[in-house]
Amino acid sequence: MENMENNAPKAGSCDSCKDSSCSAAKREQNENDQDFEDRRALQSRLCHIGHKIMVMSGKGGVGKSTVAVNLAMGLMLAGKKVGLLDVDIHGPSVPTMLGLEGANIEAGPDGLMPVELGHLKVISMGFLLRNPDDAVIWRGPVKGNVIKQFLKDVAWGDLDYLIIDAPPGTGDEPLSICQLINPIDGAVVVTTPQRVAAMDVRKSITFCAQVGMKVLGVVENMSGFVCPKCGELTHILRSGGGRLMAEDMGVPFLGSIPIDPMVAESGDMGQAFVMHHSASPTAEIMRSVVAPLLELPSVKQNL
Repeated sequence: MENMENNAPKAGSCDSCKDSSCSAAKREQNENDQDFEDRRALQSRLCHIGHKIMVMSGKGGVGKSTVAVNLAMGLMLAGKKVGLLDVDIHGPSVPTMLGLEGANIEAGPDGLMPVELGHLKVISMGFLLRNPDDAVIWRGPVKGNVIKQFLKDVAWGDLDYLIIDAPPGTGDEPLSICQLINPIDGAVVVTTPQRVAAMDVRKSITFCAQVGMKVLGVVENMSGFVCPKCGELTHILRSGGGRLMAEDMGVPFLGSIPIDPMVAESGDMGQAFVMHHSASPTAEIMRSVVAPLLELPSVKQNL
């Protein structure tokens, strides 16, 4: 798994970029040949991607991957070309949620080929594990190198959006993303309503401020239970924690997604909820969360 780069064709250099002011056009001070070529290869991928958005949370178990998958699918259903990068190295759940278990990454003429589902391109550590029960026991530097390869050596092609599903916390993976993708549009931060979760998730917003990354908005997941028979909403957990946190920290609030049994069932069945249950009220809420992302200022790609 650590030798992906040796098996992948080299990415096109920034010689193909039409932007003469591209930061990768010139060598940085004290930059060696290998680092220079790596940075140029990385930039040649990123300049073909319009918006780069990280989905993160300071706490596990809040449904962050569910939100990331449905954001990516919602953007695709809106007619956008979308990539979904799962950088949860230790617990990659995106392949399961999209019904892509058993899929493999293959080498193509321009790099490693992402797994495609309709107009959605997907990369995940889960595609590289021989056995889904295998544990990935890696330290930070190795994880950072793999994330770099996922960006630099994968033939993402022309994308309107790249959604990046980061693991819980503010450690190696989200930091690597911020260092490798510059500029990055920002982060969607996921929390659950209760105060205990919101307190941990506040650290994600602080992280964004410290690394200079914009918070595009907060999503409050599991905000009340929707009865599958009558549709009544019951607040099992304390409600409103996400909205209050967003207001207190001065960042946008994107919406509250209720606990809907069909969301969990869809993930287990490998079906993106927003696509396969598009007529449901919960899917409508998810589309309202996607809407502000569709309104981000257009980015002129250097094609």
